[in-house]
Amino acid sequence: MMLDFWRNDLAALNQRNRMRSLASNEGLDFASNDYLALAQSPELRQIAFQALERGAPIGAAGSRLLRGNHPEHEMLETEAAIFFGSETALFFGAGFAANEALLATLPQPVDVIFFDDLIHASFHNGMRLSRAPYSSFPHNDATALDKIICDWRYRGGIGKPWIIVESLYSMDGDFSPLEDLLHIADRHEAFLIIDDAHATGVYGSAGRGLTAPFEGRENVISVHTCGKALGVSGALVCLARPLREFLINRARNFIFATAPSPLLAACVRDVLKLVSMHDERRALLSRNIEKVRLGLSGFCNLTPTSSQIQPVIVGSDHRALALSRRLREQGYDVRAIRPPTVAEGSARLRISVTLNVNEEQISQMIKCLSDMLGKEKL
Repeated sequence: MMLDFWRNDLAALNQRNRMRSLASNEGLDFASNDYLALAQSPELRQIAFQALERGAPIGAAGSRLLRGNHPEHEMLETEAAIFFGSETALFFGAGFAANEALLATLPQPVDVIFFDDLIHASFHNGMRLSRAPYSSFPHNDATALDKIICDWRYRGGIGKPWIIVESLYSMDGDFSPLEDLLHIADRHEAFLIIDDAHATGVYGSAGRGLTAPFEGRENVISVHTCGKALGVSGALVCLARPLREFLINRARNFIFATAPSPLLAACVRDVLKLVSMHDERRALLSRNIEKVRLGLSGFCNLTPTSSQIQPVIVGSDHRALALSRRLREQGYDVRAIRPPTVAEGSARLRISVTLNVNEEQISQMIKCLSDMLGKEKL
């Protein structure tokens, strides 16, 4: 009886094809965010080995404000600020924690948060904890955002607007109009927070991401997660020094969390150097992306995105799950994405293009998908 609520809720999820379960990694990788194939690479293993050899601890054994602060954390933050071009950086244990901390801590009660309709769940968590009110604007619609801020000011808004976007959206694979958004932020004395998670390492000079042209400005905060193209874990928040110090003193999930592993901080520091020298990896990834794009448009009659994230929207949860299962049976790990991660009626396959597959394997996957889509009459 005590567990009836949870049993019933799970049963309802199962009935609606919304039940999640953990699945092993089987088949060719068309699902991960390991875009540059670094996570299991010999180079990264060597980096970790060398960090251990020079004495980098595995565990921090405390929060950064107690005894958990280590020179590896501080060296990473110093070098990351130089690499990305910001005044300072602050290392968090995960991108989720970083995004949550930013919105839970920085906006004040007189401020307002305006967020793109498709921002990550971590930002939504932060807004629920924030003292500032919040409101959405239509996806990638800078004109609508400008009007919303003007209306807020007209109604007596006196604080600072906070604009929250991703540079590359993780489920739709499209890019944010960052330059337009920055003009709006400047015009309205607003802060612009950019989650650069899926662009860091992949785009920009030396893999510095799509935020590279805007780093170092007082009103721009960028978040570079380290567990995607960089192949490690954690997140670097790049921002002005007063905002960094404010987070250190006020962000509860920084103050009260055990610090990230110094070993991982050491690995991220060396991975940034590695990524900066690997233009050939980005060139290979670009070729893989183009191979998928041509295949989706030519063989599957779909309109692809320009990025490494290719959504194949099929509508129903059942159809997305069925296609994902059949692809995995054929040796291709392509995952189904369902509501509430995406909007109702927009369940999809999320094809992630990485260097863990080659062009021939991409061609074979596209042919298999094309055959299945034809049979499904999508």
